[in-house]
Amino acid sequence: MGEPVRVLLADDEALLRGTLRLLVDATPGMTVVAEAGTGREAVALARTHQPDVVLMDIRMPGTDGITATGEVTALPDAPRVLVLTTFDLDEYVYRALRAGASGFLLKDTPPVRLLDAIRMVAAGEALLAPSVTRRLIAEFARMPAARRVSGRLDGVTPREREVLTLITRGLANAEIEQHLHLSRGTVKTHIGRLMTKLAARDRAQLVIAGYESGLAE
Repeated sequence: MGEPVRVLLADDEALLRGTLRLLVDATPGMTVVAEAGTGREAVALARTHQPDVVLMDIRMPGTDGITATGEVTALPDAPRVLVLTTFDLDEYVYRALRAGASGFLLKDTPPVRLLDAIRMVAAGEALLAPSVTRRLIAEFARMPAARRVSGRLDGVTPREREVLTLITRGLANAEIEQHLHLSRGTVKTHIGRLMTKLAARDRAQLVIAGYESGLAE
């Protein structure tokens, strides 16, 4: 077994942090390295402790979770950020992904799903539930066309564009394989090339690139 996944908890509710710490520390293969009660603390502790994953609450006093996410993901050897949210925060979803978040979890997520999510994000996968992806599309549809970025897909092949379109619509790799009649290895190769060409850290950033290039419409 390799090194444990190092987790930083950032939430202004001490009770929730305590519960999360107990859960994570009791799980083989992961450990809590620090706790932050504000966005500012989260950035400072991420710099000091170099966690693999930051569980980031969006609503915190002072520096909010979105600003903190942008600062954390700009650090050298940046950790992945998993945003903790409640259903009433739709308007933040797109902004947090733009800031570099790798995914979202609702605060009432069952513990087993939370732990799976930490593992997935630590492994470099994005965590975008279909419901979040649908809300993202709705949010994007409301944005003025002028804010969208054209020319972002220069150098992307037609096949890569097809793969990116399906990623943007929230399809998993297995679904993309079936849809395009491609092997698992071929799909992974296309995704790797898309990440390089679009300077994307993970799948969530590919989704953003797809939205901004109009592929969700």
